Amino acid sequence: MNSISVKGQSFIDEKGRERIFNGLNFVDKHCLPDEDGVIRYRTDLTEETLAAVAARGVNIVRLGVTWAAIEPEQGRYNTVYLDGVKEALRLCEKHGVYAFIDWHQDLFSYYCYNAGDGAPKWAVLGPADCRKPFLIWATGYFFGRTVWRSFDAFWENKPVNGKGLRDSYCDMLAFTADYLKDCPAVMGYDLLNEPFPGTPGGKIFRKLVSGGVGTLLFSKRVDRKQLVRDLKDKDVMKALSVADDPKVYHGVIDNGNRLLRDFDLNRYYPFLKEAAAAIRRVTDKGVIFSENCYYSNMGIPCSYPRVTYADGSDEGNLAFAPHGYDLTVDTPLTNEASPHRVDFIFDEHQRTQARLNAPVLVGEWGGMVPGGEKYPALEHLIDKFDRNRWSQTYWHWFRDMENSKIMEILARPFPQAVAGHIRSYGYDRKNDTFTLTYEGSSTIKAPTLIWLPKEPKKIYSTKKYELKHTENGLILQVHAGRGACVVKAEW
Repeated sequence: MNSISVKGQSFIDEKGRERIFNGLNFVDKHCLPDEDGVIRYRTDLTEETLAAVAARGVNIVRLGVTWAAIEPEQGRYNTVYLDGVKEALRLCEKHGVYAFIDWHQDLFSYYCYNAGDGAPKWAVLGPADCRKPFLIWATGYFFGRTVWRSFDAFWENKPVNGKGLRDSYCDMLAFTADYLKDCPAVMGYDLLNEPFPGTPGGKIFRKLVSGGVGTLLFSKRVDRKQLVRDLKDKDVMKALSVADDPKVYHGVIDNGNRLLRDFDLNRYYPFLKEAAAAIRRVTDKGVIFSENCYYSNMGIPCSYPRVTYADGSDEGNLAFAPHGYDLTVDTPLTNEASPHRVDFIFDEHQRTQARLNAPVLVGEWGGMVPGGEKYPALEHLIDKFDRNRWSQTYWHWFRDMENSKIMEILARPFPQAVAGHIRSYGYDRKNDTFTLTYEGSSTIKAPTLIWLPKEPKKIYSTKKYELKHTENGLILQVHAGRGACVVKAEW
């Protein structure tokens, strides 16, 4: 497989082509041992599943692992678990699918909130909180004092048996990366899923609630009489539509900006530099993915700068891996997510991309419930990502996904590898037409590769092309060469 690196705001392969990745999340959150006392890697990423989704245009997976499974005892690493990860990566290589490693966490740990995952028991400082989540799993972030204290201890590098928690985590990252670095499918490392501020996170939640109430009570843009009528009628979607107005939505989330900025700069950024340096101790290959804080998932600005090291050098292979979900996520209304509100979130992520000058791979988005017939926000976002030339990994795989309406939307035509600089690409759903424009390069000899969901009725290209049937679907292969190129496919 071609090695992947970063150039400006693009992913490129070793042949010099710009790359676009279309993918899914496969995350193993369990941390409990089997009967023999060993924690093994468990995933739905089987060979059959991988072959099925690859045939629907998936060319990357976000492969989630947990600290608890890798280092269940302090200083002792679980290579049985990592051998399972290696087997998953071997399957990825076999099917030509890239993977990036996601060290996953939710609510810090299973051992501090029973809906959580991530850290091992020895890294949780304080009593476990075994309450069941109220309404949604994320309530532990809003009210879970053990979750807050555990994150506080982590960011402050509190010692356990004489070694700081962050130091232990970074050593675990280095061990994992070293163990997996020779797997050709590995294209990068996602250092920590959705970092949470700890105790300041509880303050942010309270400010968001008070800000929301204040906006609803005092904003001239809110029709309060209509809002009351909608609530009395139990029309939740209509009531939520008040936040479709970008200025109203901004009024709600703006209250958390200062606290989140302080976290990004003074807690999260030092960790990012240490974690990236830990990876670079064992390998100079692979992209370093930096995420946004949990609260930036809803559009609060992300504030940390590019990763630089102690010697002043810049992490040249840095990519931004933002997450974004509508207010309705994890509720019965999740399929009714508002295109207006998700626009606000990802427009903010686009501003962060410009500031970081890095490519984007959206690590998590969607979270839709299977079985629906319409997913307006999903269609809206995948088209937006294509306009932005962003890669993505949808949250998350589910059984028989390859035959679902969700996969039908994700499996739109897109350029996997472009022999030059992409100007624009996109799929016009109304007219069932795909168009790619790019500036070809005389130094790139490898062809442009465009994945197509089915054979077109008509193809137009300013350069020679061939249609090739592969085990990963239909590929439109366009000959390399310098100068402007336009490719169109119509169905």
